[in-house]
Amino acid sequence: MTVGTDWLRKRASLTPAAPAVIFAGATVTWAELDARADQVAAALFARGVSAGDRIAALLSNGLPFVELAHAVPRAGAILVPLNTRLSPSELAWQIDDSGARLVLHDDGTAPLAADAAALGSAELAHAAKTRVAGARPSEHPAEDLGRVHSIIYTSGTTGRPKGAMLTFGNHLWSAIGSALNLGIDPDDRLLACLPMFHVGGLAVLLRSAIYGNAAVVHESFDPERVNRAIDSGVTVVSVVAAMLSRMLEARGDVPYPRTLRAVLLGGGPAPRPLLEACAERGVPVVQTYGLTEAASQVATLAPADALRKLGSAGKPLFTTEMRIDRDGGEAAPGDPGEILVRGATVSPGYWRRPDETAEAHRGGWLRTGDVGSLDDEGYLYVLDRRDDLIVSGGENVYPAEVEAVLLSHDAIAEAGVYGIDDDRWGSVPAASVVLRSGASVTADELIAHCRERLAGYKAPVSVRVVDALPRTAAGKLQRRLLREGYTVSRSP
Repeated sequence: MTVGTDWLRKRASLTPAAPAVIFAGATVTWAELDARADQVAAALFARGVSAGDRIAALLSNGLPFVELAHAVPRAGAILVPLNTRLSPSELAWQIDDSGARLVLHDDGTAPLAADAAALGSAELAHAAKTRVAGARPSEHPAEDLGRVHSIIYTSGTTGRPKGAMLTFGNHLWSAIGSALNLGIDPDDRLLACLPMFHVGGLAVLLRSAIYGNAAVVHESFDPERVNRAIDSGVTVVSVVAAMLSRMLEARGDVPYPRTLRAVLLGGGPAPRPLLEACAERGVPVVQTYGLTEAASQVATLAPADALRKLGSAGKPLFTTEMRIDRDGGEAAPGDPGEILVRGATVSPGYWRRPDETAEAHRGGWLRTGDVGSLDDEGYLYVLDRRDDLIVSGGENVYPAEVEAVLLSHDAIAEAGVYGIDDDRWGSVPAASVVLRSGASVTADELIAHCRERLAGYKAPVSVRVVDALPRTAAGKLQRRLLREGYTVSRSP
């Protein structure tokens, strides 16, 4: 299918004077952003960048990243966002794997970029200085929705990360599917506080141009600043559970304005106590389930169902199909199984990984590796990552369920549950927790709290206190690291 793929150019022609980006106290219009992207694209052409080249972006959230998100595709190249929290060797591996010829950085990431480049052969350039004043690119790429827009490396739970190829069509249909679910208000302001190298952060930038809504960009997540942005007119926010919990804690009893239309909550199963706290305060939480390989959202709860289906991630977006696989067949309502996805938002595969692509796309469906169930109305409930599932004495224990019970205790701010080896049962659950400020509780009290609310085999056999839980840059809990660091935690 051919259709316009330069969404910034189209948006600038439709609403040139409307605000496009609000960052660091300044507002950039769509016409101004279009001109800036032209300058960056022209500079890429001047460096010899040609169609299909991979251009890596090692940048913090900010206007240069926004420009690159539009300028790199405009130059016919493929955007490769890099995680700024990785080590130089990890970055060098992704740069080499993607075959990126150029790595663009900013002041803050310059040392990291230099260390990574020293381990490979990619050229370095400062993003803010990669522009030709007043210039326009000499040519424009073909308008093909099947062309790869970006390669985003999945965090992965084992082995090396894989580069998920996302086409223009993947991003466009994801934006359309979300709009059909949540609607579009011309006065919407979308907050971009997730890392832009993450698919959720990049999606905000692209949808902003497609919808014509301004993106309010924050360099990083700060709960008090997010709350102030909401008070100042932000209407749609995308966060994960740990971020939302910090927002509520910083907010206290002050209600959120009615202009806040949706708080998209993703990044894994949301603890029920958090959802209930939002319901009590009237926070319009819209739980969502998504993954990199599906250009962000797969299923999202419609606002009208937020309270009726508390804890559900909703139904698949209009552009997506979903089923629950159990032992090779379709699971009955309520039965857990692997979440399978297909549709226009799904990546065509992993960059230079034909075997892994074939394995993930068996039978025409993307095998997500996530465990969930559908109720009798077709609403999705995400239970856990298949890799995080604990099988104890033949019984399945879903860490997210145990974490929700721990979080219902007044002393607990964060909880992570994971399996440890056991001679008798094969594996048993253990937990690491972060206490609320000034709180005190014993391990025995927390274990008893769980046993009162869960089957005995689900209760953790050990609970330890840590200062912080390991999370990805997007806020997802890394239970694998908890397992690996189990012996160095400290007991309450």
